[in-house]
Amino acid sequence: MKNEISSAGNLIKIIEDSRNNALKKVNEELIRMYWNVGEYLSKEAESAVFGDAYIDSVVKEIQAAFPGIKGFNRRGLYRMKQFYETYSRNPIYEKV
Repeated sequence: MKNEISSAGNLIKIIEDSRNNALKKVNEELIRMYWNVGEYLSKEAESAVFGDAYIDSVVKEIQAAFPGIKGFNRRGLYRMKQFYETYSRNPIYEKV
């Protein structure tokens, strides 16, 4: 009976470790996406002739392409842009 418990315990540990690693990778990719979206928006906003209206038009396009997606409203995109602009100026943070 004890061997069965330790075997199951080892398998549970393997499963837990794999799940935790998967979550870390997902978080890494989300941060990379936020950085890239923020970088794109920051650079586009510099050359956009209609300033803040640019972000509103981008929100509409994203919502049309991905109906029901969360976090890609005006506020979310502004935060991604702000995230990039805040950390890109610091030499410690290289491109994610």
